Amino acid sequence: MSMPLSARQMLGTIALRLQSGTKLVLLHGNADPDALGCAFAICKNFPNVDVVAPGGLDRLSKVIGAKLDFEVGETASPAGYDVTVVVDTSSPDQLGPLSGGLGNCIVIDHHARTDRWQGCTYYCDDTKRSCAEIVYELLKEAGVQIGKDVGLALMIGMLTDSGHLNYATPSLLRSFAEILEETKLNMDEVMDLIEIEQDISERISQLKGAQRLKFERTDGFIVALSYGSAFESSVCKSLIGLGADVAFVGSQRDENFRVSARARPEIVRMGLHLGKLLGDVGTETSNDGGGHGGAAGLVGVGDVEAILNICSQRAIDFIKSHAANGSR
Repeated sequence: MSMPLSARQMLGTIALRLQSGTKLVLLHGNADPDALGCAFAICKNFPNVDVVAPGGLDRLSKVIGAKLDFEVGETASPAGYDVTVVVDTSSPDQLGPLSGGLGNCIVIDHHARTDRWQGCTYYCDDTKRSCAEIVYELLKEAGVQIGKDVGLALMIGMLTDSGHLNYATPSLLRSFAEILEETKLNMDEVMDLIEIEQDISERISQLKGAQRLKFERTDGFIVALSYGSAFESSVCKSLIGLGADVAFVGSQRDENFRVSARARPEIVRMGLHLGKLLGDVGTETSNDGGGHGGAAGLVGVGDVEAILNICSQRAIDFIKSHAANGSR
């Protein structure tokens, strides 16, 4: 009976597979800077790589991609490549029309583990705050000395997925510092790449989200929900800035909905994991949810108002159970 591969052995095996043949790297829809940074690092350090995000890039990723002079396609056929690599994607559903026919693809992820990737080489480390940390380990295992552009891309992934280091772990900070030392970059160079002004449509969405706000105070915490038509993640962050401890923002487009969720670090430290919460709601409603402890998303078919109410009630139930146990 063969023993399971260690994490280092598995990363070494993946690195070997990436050394030859044509590769297609797939990103989840509305891909964020962590996904983009991982794809950029793989593309720049392994031969014959194309990168595709079936649902496009989010606004910040578009800005970063332009600054890095890095183009990402929106469609491709995995069958035309020797190896398909999926990064920073919690389930196949997030790949939209490319979710079928992936074959024995390589999946590199850091969200809550799932059985949705059966048949694939699945490397998931859910202790990592960002997928960029895993890709950095992959490059080290491959013996790669990263350049400044790759260092910037990976650090931006670490920075944004850790809430600008608010949710950083010692492991993330060590990797971040190693890259700064290796590339001789300065912190201001990293920050300059992600500082963009909000356009007026995003600001209007935040104001409308505040207008439609509903909230409940429970044992000293505030759980808020709201509705919008765009920029759900941005509206969520603004509600946290207004004083909510947990925020859920949803939008409805015909039968389809999107929900974004955010939580303050204090309540995440108590044990609330929004990725698992939205993942459970997604499973129960035949939809797709997942993410991190303090930031997560849920997409699917159904009534967004009902889904938001379910999500907020789960958060309220969590707070009440911890208050009853004196766990705060």
